[in-house]
Amino acid sequence: MSIPNQTARVAWSVRLVAPVSLALLSPARALDADSPELEKVTVSASRLREQDPLDVPASVTVLSESALHDGAQQHFQEVLSQVPNLNWAAGSSRPRYFQIRGIGEREQYEGAPNPSVGFLIDDIDFSGVGMAATLFDVSQVEVLRGPQGTRLGANALAGLIAVQSAAPSDHFDLKATADLGNYDTGSLGVAATAPVESLNSAWRLAVQKYRSDGFRTNSFLHREDTNGRDELTARGKWRTEMGESGRLDLTFMHANLDNGYDAFSIDNSRTTLSDQPGEDSQRVNAMAIKWHNTLASQSSLTLIATVLDSSSVHAYDADWGNPQSWAPYDYSYVYRSERMHDTQSAEIRFASAPLNADTRLAWLVGAYALRVREGINETTNYSDPLQSHYEAVNAAVFAQLDGRLADRWVWAAGVRGEQRDADYDDTRPSDATRKDRMMGGQVSLTFEATDSARLYGSIARGYKAGGFNLGSAAAVRQEFEPEFVWNYELGMKIELPQHSLYLETSLFYMQRQHMQVRSGEQVDPTDPTTYIFVTSNVASGRNYGLEATLRWLPTAHLELGASVGLLRTRETGSLTSDGDYVAPRAQAHSPEYQVQINATYRRRGWMARVDTSAVDAFYFDVPSDHDQRSTRYWLTNIKAGFETKTWQVHAWLRNAFDEQYATRGFFFANEPPDFPDKLYIQNGDPRQFGVTLQWSLR
Repeated sequence: MSIPNQTARVAWSVRLVAPVSLALLSPARALDADSPELEKVTVSASRLREQDPLDVPASVTVLSESALHDGAQQHFQEVLSQVPNLNWAAGSSRPRYFQIRGIGEREQYEGAPNPSVGFLIDDIDFSGVGMAATLFDVSQVEVLRGPQGTRLGANALAGLIAVQSAAPSDHFDLKATADLGNYDTGSLGVAATAPVESLNSAWRLAVQKYRSDGFRTNSFLHREDTNGRDELTARGKWRTEMGESGRLDLTFMHANLDNGYDAFSIDNSRTTLSDQPGEDSQRVNAMAIKWHNTLASQSSLTLIATVLDSSSVHAYDADWGNPQSWAPYDYSYVYRSERMHDTQSAEIRFASAPLNADTRLAWLVGAYALRVREGINETTNYSDPLQSHYEAVNAAVFAQLDGRLADRWVWAAGVRGEQRDADYDDTRPSDATRKDRMMGGQVSLTFEATDSARLYGSIARGYKAGGFNLGSAAAVRQEFEPEFVWNYELGMKIELPQHSLYLETSLFYMQRQHMQVRSGEQVDPTDPTTYIFVTSNVASGRNYGLEATLRWLPTAHLELGASVGLLRTRETGSLTSDGDYVAPRAQAHSPEYQVQINATYRRRGWMARVDTSAVDAFYFDVPSDHDQRSTRYWLTNIKAGFETKTWQVHAWLRNAFDEQYATRGFFFANEPPDFPDKLYIQNGDPRQFGVTLQWSLR
């Protein structure tokens, strides 16, 4: 799509958002007294307590169960556009590398796990391995933007994504959902919950199987499934009420994403020529135990223990061709990486009663430990195998204080100290050890202008541990140092029940110190498999912008929503390890605007929803690699159907205008005999359509 058309569309969205925003603030738009209010949600991933979003002094997006039901089909990937300043880099079959406010990873071909964006599923740390974020039977997704130094520490330099699956219920419920669509798309899911009164408990079980051919055609092999998705997710939960003050939650999760990977083509189309298509699979078994007990004076004790065992394969045809396409040259490369990743974590929190109108001070203290082990077996058809092992242990203590200065002034302060000990060795032989001690936290001040309006200011310091470059990248630079971020933020939140309105907006400025950057380099211009990724430290960087989210019920049957993310980023200075200068430029995968608008209409059982989103162009990699950019794009999704208490049927259309857009790009030499540098992109999903049928029994 041409840039002028994109610009016209963005201008149209601005013209639409502006009058809608003004109307939202107008008191003349009150609903009738019997009109429903907006769905209530709470935030559980921030500041270690459950809170109303209005009272959280941070920029946060909460996607409720109904928002996920209306706006998504299968995976967290499909609702990313609803979150301001959240982007993702592909190079995989499902998103696992995220950027919040321009900060985050884009791949992990070389390097030990060291994520900038925290990713939790039912309290289990999936940071860096979040492919398994399917949305069947998920009750809520929370995205906190900005460093979460007190909440999660080293894994949440840029922010935190928390997925919460549905909890067991004290009444019987059974539902079944089936999908059927083009590209050989189909799914079947069943979820059930019921009480066990004799044990004062309840259970919940959810299982879903999903498949699709992957939206690619391999013309050499005459197949349409080489990039296919075959995803199984199973969750089990058990909840026991231990008297009036205690509760024990057990969570089990199994995921098997047996996906193909044949996403790149020589001509950047969705028709591939690979003779040895790859694989991008992940198998997960995970468990969490959470015990919460309310003590005297409403203080509480919380214990959480989790275990994650993940194995994944990332493989691809590195030359993206076949003997016929490269004839008369003998040119064939294959890459395969088998990765074993397991974590164990434990956390204890002791908290006073939460702050309320009758208390002047609330406190919380806790300790946290995380052990990460990762083994990689990397093989190619041109070099010896490389086996490596990495292990890191994080230990942290944290504390939080909340208080009142006056009737309408609330302050909060949190601090977290953390130490990470990491070890690495491989079969070269090579080994490295490092220890990082880091400290972060935040302070905030909130003015309760009215019962339904808040103004806040906050200062937060986040951190991310140093680490290792692995494999052949270690020969360029073996280690890199920790990064620290100072985040300064001003925000406003308004919730008007009588107008069914929620509006949240914030301004932020982030100062990055010893900024970690990851650049690509092709060692041999005639060998694409010598393309390596090296992480280094740049002296400084800055990220600043604006975020806004609104939800509004102008009538009892129509809900409108919008989100806007504006972002400017720069990285500059000398590489701390060798003194090479990096010229000022925007950071990679940091679009300067992201706009999303949605409208949902329900009346007498009928429903219809339209989502439309626009994303600005962004650089694919850092300046030392290349200056190649994506193109601006605009996506529209439509859903319509009929709903009753027992059954629902919906027709859906995703990427309605069949927009071709890039989710990842690499610039390197891959075509004999001259091997010119060229941009190769992974395209996003094309237009899809289908039908969903859901039946429930209560």
